Amino acid sequence: MVGAKRALKEKHVWAIRFWLGSEQRVRDKALFDLALDSKLRGCDLVSLRIGDIVTSGQVRHRAMVVQQKTRRPVQFEITETARESVRTWLEHRGGGLNEYVFPSRLSPKAHLSTRQYARLLDQWVQAVGLIPGEYGTHSLRRTKVAMIYKRTSNIRAVQILLGHSKLDSTVRYLGVDVEDALALSEATDL
Repeated sequence: MVGAKRALKEKHVWAIRFWLGSEQRVRDKALFDLALDSKLRGCDLVSLRIGDIVTSGQVRHRAMVVQQKTRRPVQFEITETARESVRTWLEHRGGGLNEYVFPSRLSPKAHLSTRQYARLLDQWVQAVGLIPGEYGTHSLRRTKVAMIYKRTSNIRAVQILLGHSKLDSTVRYLGVDVEDALALSEATDL
């Protein structure tokens, strides 16, 4: 498939979570949940350090990182679901604040590669009956913001969550078109 990868639907998110839990894939569940909440690009997600998301032995409710692509800071929430899966993973994994949350199995000094993250995602979507070629790591970045936009139509909130500097980028990212604008207009009766 060429072009933008699809966002997951809510039922797919829960199916993947259930599958990861039943398979006891503690690291993968933490990676999946954190990817959804953080809305980070794959390169930023895999390079998170424990100190980025943990303070005083607790997984933070909010975190902030500087994006590699834009060099701009972006803040994100970590929901209770993600905090629990990350907490479980970190208890299993151990490690200090300067270590990567998701280390490479080849070298503890390196992080999980973006390519390995993509391979894992292919396994997850295939396990719940989806076609891997239709989804990619960027699907997880866009899943939550697509749901937020669909529920609220608040494009400015989505822009802030993604760390976009231009609203045009967010409009293109979400695929907002004239039909969306007309539907909102038709729903407003004066």
